[in-house]
Amino acid sequence: MSGEADTREGAQIVEILLPVAVDMAYSYYAPPALRLSPGDCVEVPLATRKSFGVVWSVAEAGGAGPGNLKSVIAKYDRPPLGETLRGFVDWVARWTLAPRGMALRLATRAVEEAAPETPRVGYRLAGPPPERMTAARARVIEAAEGGLTFSKGELARAAACSNGVVDALVDAGALEAVALPPEPVAGALDPDFARAPLEAEQLAGAEALTSAVEQGGYRPFLLDGVTGAGKTEVYFEAVAAALRAGGQALVLMPEIALTAQFLERFAARFGDKPAEWHSGVSERKRARLWRGVAMGEVKVVAGARSALFLPFSNLRLIVVDEEHEAAYKQEDGVAYHARDMAVVRARLEGATIVLASATPSIETRVNAQSGRYGYLRLTARANARPMPRIEAIDMRANGPERGRWLAPRLVAEAQETIARGEQVLFFLNRRGYAPLTLCRSCGHRFRCENCDAWLVEHRFRRALVCHHCGHVERRPHICPECEAEDSLTACGPGVERLAEEAAILFPEARTLVLSSDFPGGQERLRRELAEIAAGAFDIVIGTQLVAKGHNFPFLTLVGVVDADSGLGSGDPRAAERTFQLLNQVTGRAGRGDKPGRALIQSWQADHPVIRAILSGEAEAFYAQETRLRERAGLPPFGRLAALIVSAKDAGAAETHARALARAGHSLPSTDRYRVAPAGGLPEEGEIVVLGPAEAPISLIRGRYRFRLLVKAPKSADLQAYLRAMLAAAPKERGGVRVAVDVDPQSFW
Repeated sequence: MSGEADTREGAQIVEILLPVAVDMAYSYYAPPALRLSPGDCVEVPLATRKSFGVVWSVAEAGGAGPGNLKSVIAKYDRPPLGETLRGFVDWVARWTLAPRGMALRLATRAVEEAAPETPRVGYRLAGPPPERMTAARARVIEAAEGGLTFSKGELARAAACSNGVVDALVDAGALEAVALPPEPVAGALDPDFARAPLEAEQLAGAEALTSAVEQGGYRPFLLDGVTGAGKTEVYFEAVAAALRAGGQALVLMPEIALTAQFLERFAARFGDKPAEWHSGVSERKRARLWRGVAMGEVKVVAGARSALFLPFSNLRLIVVDEEHEAAYKQEDGVAYHARDMAVVRARLEGATIVLASATPSIETRVNAQSGRYGYLRLTARANARPMPRIEAIDMRANGPERGRWLAPRLVAEAQETIARGEQVLFFLNRRGYAPLTLCRSCGHRFRCENCDAWLVEHRFRRALVCHHCGHVERRPHICPECEAEDSLTACGPGVERLAEEAAILFPEARTLVLSSDFPGGQERLRRELAEIAAGAFDIVIGTQLVAKGHNFPFLTLVGVVDADSGLGSGDPRAAERTFQLLNQVTGRAGRGDKPGRALIQSWQADHPVIRAILSGEAEAFYAQETRLRERAGLPPFGRLAALIVSAKDAGAAETHARALARAGHSLPSTDRYRVAPAGGLPEEGEIVVLGPAEAPISLIRGRYRFRLLVKAPKSADLQAYLRAMLAAAPKERGGVRVAVDVDPQSFW
């Protein structure tokens, strides 16, 4: 027995978190040979399969055997997750009420099932020419001269032959294969490669940021600057300070499309591009980047919101560019807001964080004005360029003729702009050809079979598409209801229909439609954005894809086709978002050497949002919206959480939603929150449950949806209340699901 106990000396009992929809860590037995530490990546048995996991805590087994515990199978040769990142995973799970395992998956998805990296092999001349010489072999030998090492593909391409010719030369001894070091995952960056000259306001902002990075510690800043003010150049100096200090920096961006110009500007400043992290990067490269970040080899990452969960070893700076963008909110799975979680990560890391925008969110502005964040402002465009002149076209009096969508004045100004060799942007935030197709004979409207939504016509694809579930069907030639021929008509414009009208009005113009629906993916989009910046097109027609952060030096006229489209929703942020979108898209004009102007087509020219855009009185608009939020107790002065109940059967979804509401009303008040009684008027400081109500889009992907909204004062522990509410409600049965969204950004 003593010998058996000796073999167990050094054994451990480890708590391992698995990247599955479970909130708890599982206990496993770790044999003495493994000697695990918190953060280690391991392989463990899970039911009948093997699973990736991360060690969350370790305790000595004290010579005891595994008992009923399963044993850890192996330890992966991967960098461990640091204590700060593990704490961040726990924090995100607590805040969002998501299972801890799903929060972990955000941090480990890139390496959970990553295949071992294939060794790189190069080829070089090693011996005399082969006895049997062919023309192809001679070309390969000629290409390999000079003592350099080439990949097999490079030699084959240079010699215009197949890879088999290279293999034959290796077999003959003329070439030899040698192991190459792994390809670097990121280039070498020089913080002093090409420092840009900064103007007074830029210099003051840059000095504040660099000082914060150099001193270390958590320091949040809002960098608020008008469009074209040079915010990027300012936070580049903070990146340079992080590099000089031997640290790492993360730059978050809301859209992949924004990275193309950013990467070029970054390379011009630092001598090479940063590492990219987004869905367009291959799985194998992401696995290599994950390791490079953990080892400290990758110094700067530019990426989408998921980059926030990378295992940085020495993170000194986080930049959230265009911090107001709704794209930073993940709606599915773990419903987190990357801007807010970036602030949390910076606090845990002891890093500087910069929230940059020309139109900051009200939440961020309030934090800056209250002194919680440092407030850096750039009030003028760089190089003394004027802001664009903005005017409205009242569609009630000066709209286009029936069947057209561009007002006569906008058409005339566009013609003059093109004649001067300048560019025009027509902005319409609506994809496809038309948002609705109906039959003139019987009134039949084409709806999605899975969702409570109209099918959008995409004429370029000759298809009707649901933008919620992706359902596609061919556009018929006859009405499926009454079988009338030539009776189908498109209602309303999308960007494709606008392009059709532009082709008639401007037949000689070089026109480009930019939309995420078109084939070619991100590579095509990047190429087209570069071509616009180079002046290859006269007219650009696009959705909000073109409104964010792009710099088109030849663009001098922006025409907003339907400025009112976002004002009619029940979203409490509708006015703010419309103001931000219009401000951003009109700000694309006049960023080069020539002044810009914008024309906004509106049916509500006297709306406060339109008036604020025309007058340029952003401060007055923000002040009014902030007062309204405060009066209503909405974020940032109160807290919201949405609970979305869905099921295949509408009755089951509604029944569970009502039971959930009753559970919320019946909870007793505690020292962490106070609950308003059901049916009574809430008092100040009490949590209120609103609903359930059928969701605005009540059916999505075949599931019926009901929504509840929990409104709480800022002082309440909303997460504790939600956990108690879910625990008191009936269990989810019969395919019913409940999704929790703390601080919802959409209300559909």
